[in-house]
Amino acid sequence: MVDHRVSAFTGRGGVAVTPHRLATSSALDVIRAGGNAVDAAIAANAVLGMVLPTTCGVGGDLFAIVHRPGMTRPEVLNASGRGGSGLDASAIRAAGHATIPLRDPAAITVPGCVDGWEALAARHGTRPLAELLTPAIAFGEQGFEVTAELASDLTRSQSIVFGQPSATALYPGDGPPASGAVLRRPDLARTLAGIAAAGRAAFYEGPVAQAIVAATGRILTADDLAANTSDWVEPAGADLFGLTGWTVPPNSQGYLTIAALMLIEALGPPPDPEDPAFHHTVIEAYRAVAWERDGLVADPRHIPLSAAVLLDPERVMARARFIVPDGVATWPDLQPAPGGTAFLCVVDRDDMAVSLIQSNFTGIGSGIAAGATGVFLHNRGAGFSLVPEHPNEAAPGKRPLHTLAPTLWTRGDRVAMTLGTRGGHQQPQYLAQMGALLLHVGLEPTDAQASPRWHSDQTGEGERSALLVEPGMSEEVVSGLTRRGHIVGRGPAVPQGWGPVSVIRLSPDGTRHAAADPRVSSALADGV
Repeated sequence: MVDHRVSAFTGRGGVAVTPHRLATSSALDVIRAGGNAVDAAIAANAVLGMVLPTTCGVGGDLFAIVHRPGMTRPEVLNASGRGGSGLDASAIRAAGHATIPLRDPAAITVPGCVDGWEALAARHGTRPLAELLTPAIAFGEQGFEVTAELASDLTRSQSIVFGQPSATALYPGDGPPASGAVLRRPDLARTLAGIAAAGRAAFYEGPVAQAIVAATGRILTADDLAANTSDWVEPAGADLFGLTGWTVPPNSQGYLTIAALMLIEALGPPPDPEDPAFHHTVIEAYRAVAWERDGLVADPRHIPLSAAVLLDPERVMARARFIVPDGVATWPDLQPAPGGTAFLCVVDRDDMAVSLIQSNFTGIGSGIAAGATGVFLHNRGAGFSLVPEHPNEAAPGKRPLHTLAPTLWTRGDRVAMTLGTRGGHQQPQYLAQMGALLLHVGLEPTDAQASPRWHSDQTGEGERSALLVEPGMSEEVVSGLTRRGHIVGRGPAVPQGWGPVSVIRLSPDGTRHAAADPRVSSALADGV
C-alpha cells in the first residue's frame, strides 16, 4: 500500500480533484461564487499551469469531456494543436533521426490550451475568462509555495531550460528553489493578464505569437497560430459494468482504457487484488489492445480505423481467446487489424461534470520557451512518426498521436464517474487498473487509490510482458505473475510518473465520493 494518506471527499455539493491544493481550492471558490463545473475547471487548469509548470501550461494542449444531466452522451473538446508549416519529416530523416527529438523545435506543435479554454467557456461556461484567470494571475504576481515535487522537477529540468528569459523566475538565485520556498512568475502572470483582457488573440496573435514563431525557428508561423481552432468531436464509448465509459477518440489513445476494461469484464478475473490472477488478467487485457496503438492512432483525417471500429465489441472480444490464465500472450495475434501532464475533474452542485486533461508532454515539454513570456512550449510533435506514408507521419496541419486519455462514465443520462491521470504513454495502464478496482472489484475510490500499481514500457508489437510494480505489491502477487511468464521488477517507492490519478464517483443518490492520488503530496480532493 502507498504510505501517504489519501485525500478524499464524500458529500453532495460541488467537488474537485486536481494535482495541486491551490488548483482544487480555486475550482471550489468558483463554484462557491456561482460558477459551474466548466468555469471551475478552467480556473483550476490555469492555476496548475502557474504552480506546476513541469506538468502543464498554456504552451501545451488540452482535451475535455463535458456532461450535463439529461445528455445521452457527453461532449468532447479536442484542443490539440497541429504541426506547423515548417515541419518536414523528410528533412528530419535526412538529418539522421529515426524519431523527432524531444528537445528540438520540430517537436513543437501549435499549443491548443488557450483556444480550448475559450471554446469551453463559450459553449458551457457562465463566467468571463478574465474572472477565471484571476487566481492564476494572483499566484504569479504574489507567489506560491514550492512543493517537494516541483522542487525535484525543477532540479531535473535546470540543464534543459536554464538561461532562457522565461526560466529566470523559476530559478531565483541561479538555482532551483527549495521545497517550501515562495516562487513568483510575473512573466507568465503578464501573459495570462493579456489573455484575460483580449482572449485568444492575446496568445495566437501579437507579441506572444511572435515569440513562439521565433522560438520554433519558424516551424510554426504566424498564420499557423492565428488559424488554430479546437474541435467539438463525437466521443468514443462502450457499455460495460452497467455504465457507459466515454473517452476522447483518436488522435487520443483513450480508447485503450475502454477496450481493456471490456476484456476484463468479459474475462471475469477473481475480484481480489491479492490474487495474482486478477493482476495477470488486467495486464494481459491491456497488452491485448495496446500493441497496435502506434499504427492506429493519428490525426482523425488519417486514421485507418474509426473510433467506433476500435471499440467494436466483436473486434475487441476476438482478443479474449488469446488471454489464458497461466501464460503470457505474444502480440500481434494471427489476424492483426489493418493498419508532464495534469488531469483534473470537477462535478458541480447540479451534476455537471468535466473531465479535463492538459499537458506539456514530457515534463516541462520541449524545454524551449517563447522569449520572456513565461510560456514553455510543449513537444507533442514527438508523438509523430517519421515512417514514410505512415498514418501518423509528421506533416504540416496534422495532429500527432496523443497520450492524453481522460474518461467520463455515465449511468443513463447522469454522470457516474470521472477518471483520469497523467503518465504519458502509460495513462491507459493506470486507468485500466483503477477501473478494474473500482468497477470489477468494487473498491471505494480511497482504497483503489492506495492499491499498488504496475507499470510497463513494453506493450508494443512482439514485445514481452515486462513490468515494474510498486513496493506495496505483495510477494504472492509478484511470484504469481512471474510464474505466468511476466518479467517483474520492483519500482521506486513513490514514482511521480505513476499518477496522480484523480477520480470522482457518484452514487445513484447523488453522493460524491472523490479521492486524490497519494503518490503526489500536493494532490487534493475537496468539495463544498
